[in-house]
Amino acid sequence: MAGFVVFQNVTGGSADNSDSKAGPVRTDVRKTALKVAADGSSASLGRRDTAPFSMLGVTWTDPAAKVTGAVEVRTRSAANGTWTSWMPLETDIDGRMEAGRSGVRGSTEPRWVGPSNGVEVRVTAGAKVSAKLPAGLRLDTVDPGKGSSLHAAPAAFVAENDVPTDDPSSSDSPAADPAATSEPAPTATESDPAPASETPSATPSETATGSPSPTASSSSSPTAKTSPSASTSPSASLSPAPPSTVPKPPITSRAGWGADESISPQAPEYNATVKAVFVHHTAGTNDYSCADSAAMVRGVYAYHVKSNGWRDIGYNFLVDKCGTIFEGRKGGLDRPVLGSHTYGFNRESTGISVLGTYTDTAAPSAVTTSVARIAAWKLGQYKGDPAGTTMLTAGATQSNGFGKTFTVGKQYSFQQISGHRDGFSSECPGTKLYGQLPAIRSLAAGPVTGLAIKSVTGAGLSGTTYYTKSEVTVGWSATTPSAFISTYELLVDGKSVATAAGTATSAKATLGAGTHTVQVRATHQSGKTTLSAAATVVADQTAPSFTTKPSLELRTGTVNTTAVPLTLKWKATDTASLKEVRLTAPVAKTYGPTTTSASHTATSGVATTWSMSAYDLAGNTAAASVAGTPVILQETSATKTGTWTAKSSSSYLGGKSYSSSAKGASLSWTFTGRSAAWVVSRASTSGQAYVYVDGTKVATVDLKSSTTKYRDALWTKSWSTSAKHTVKIVVVATSGRPAITTDGLVYLK
Repeated sequence: MAGFVVFQNVTGGSADNSDSKAGPVRTDVRKTALKVAADGSSASLGRRDTAPFSMLGVTWTDPAAKVTGAVEVRTRSAANGTWTSWMPLETDIDGRMEAGRSGVRGSTEPRWVGPSNGVEVRVTAGAKVSAKLPAGLRLDTVDPGKGSSLHAAPAAFVAENDVPTDDPSSSDSPAADPAATSEPAPTATESDPAPASETPSATPSETATGSPSPTASSSSSPTAKTSPSASTSPSASLSPAPPSTVPKPPITSRAGWGADESISPQAPEYNATVKAVFVHHTAGTNDYSCADSAAMVRGVYAYHVKSNGWRDIGYNFLVDKCGTIFEGRKGGLDRPVLGSHTYGFNRESTGISVLGTYTDTAAPSAVTTSVARIAAWKLGQYKGDPAGTTMLTAGATQSNGFGKTFTVGKQYSFQQISGHRDGFSSECPGTKLYGQLPAIRSLAAGPVTGLAIKSVTGAGLSGTTYYTKSEVTVGWSATTPSAFISTYELLVDGKSVATAAGTATSAKATLGAGTHTVQVRATHQSGKTTLSAAATVVADQTAPSFTTKPSLELRTGTVNTTAVPLTLKWKATDTASLKEVRLTAPVAKTYGPTTTSASHTATSGVATTWSMSAYDLAGNTAAASVAGTPVILQETSATKTGTWTAKSSSSYLGGKSYSSSAKGASLSWTFTGRSAAWVVSRASTSGQAYVYVDGTKVATVDLKSSTTKYRDALWTKSWSTSAKHTVKIVVVATSGRPAITTDGLVYLK
């Protein structure tokens, strides 16, 4: 891995200081040798009790060796004592990541299992492998400690740290079962502590001093460095870190997650630049609480340092399933820190690992958002394009997860946001998360997607056009998370009238009279802009009008003293768009814009005002009303000629009616009003009558009905204005059914 420099006691951008009060947390790594079968094809550790741990992995002596078979573990819950089923440990990690260092070991990926106090291990070499399993197989269990249990300075741990011993009595004791008694005792308990005279290198500050820029080494692989003490003078200093073109996301610092800096006292190493971001997953369970994420990061840190023998945690950043970002390898967040994450391509890259396994499960949006934010920020420091490609020089001869072969020293094209499997033979970062990389690139690079106007409050919608008096609030949405959006602008007829933050979802505008085109423009943090589809908004302050004022007329139907049938008529129009007409008294009703009449009833002898309001879609209104009083004229008040017989029944108006079979017999009523209705009783034997209005015959009315009806308004007549009128009915004496029965006349005044 070429292209890095080493600085001691350097300064550089640090993580967010909101967690600066957190203290280092001691982690314990216990190491137990596995029993290897005589033929070397399998190894095991019988079920046994252990000291508390929450993470584990299997390591071996040669970092270049591989276990091509299966490594499986079972653990016992410390909470309820139940044993898990067998769980696989991922083996596609290359232990040569820091092979130049003394004590580096090959290993599986560490797996988070939660608080446990028992374990069982089995390892097989695989059917296609004739060679034996790697030498020095051992189980490493990690207790990540309690986040609030320690607030002392890192140096305090040096004095307290146990000196490792080969005394089997200091290791985890096996459970009392026959299988455990035949297995070897653990070879060690704790990994080597840092010397008491050493302290971890200083946490980089937000600013940096020194003029020379880092220059890449010509070596193709790192050279082991001597661990510096706190008093060591810097061999060089870093120039200020380049600013990024996009904002830095919130990041939990190493102090925030409780990093014990005493276990990794060596100074960080640096690349010359960051040209690519490799996305990983840690493998293991997704069934963890985000409250445990800091402990998981501490576990990975302890495993990489104490089990793998690396100088520090391998990843530059880690992200939990809730989207919390954690600082990884020390050296300054805004620096091109050399990590150990993608064998052969650590140079000129940074590594982001998501806690969990994403082979069959897609990463939540909180994860993809955070990964995209980190990637965009780091690439933005070096003029990178999250959606673009770059050339990387291979630091090792090997193949990637798709069978593509790399030759050391040659350059190859990579997406600037790539998956681990693009650079190394691995399934990492899992099939599902790998499939989400295009979406992550899109989030990081922009532009904003899914931008659309969702509402125009203060306006009515008809078809695709909005109508308002003047003031509107335009609401919008976008599928791109707000973290990537710098600003929104509200455009009216192409001109910006309001600017809002990237977290906003609406803005207000005041429109002049007329038709307008309204749009929303979103600016991605990359500077790319997106314009929404246009909405047409008409500003209208002209009220609708009643071109036909409300009017009343009597209608046919059954008459009661409390319910005289009548029809309310009107016509309303608007220059822009009529929305509705509302009847507000004596009852409340709402009618559509094309409705011009409605049937109602009114109480006889009571003056009633019918109040109406017309509304247009802009909210303008107009009011109109009409008043009327239905009056019932009994048959006894009529002027009669010929023979009429009075009838009594509760079914008649007023309890009485007149009946006649005499040809030419007549009844006449004179009134002043604008509408009249003749009320009769009807049956299958009822006859006919002539109707005269003001001396003119206007109708022949047949009272015959297949069903018996009482108080039936059978004939009506209305006039445009109120005036004096006379209505006369004359018996026709129809053959076979000469009789008619009348129940009076109703008029509207």
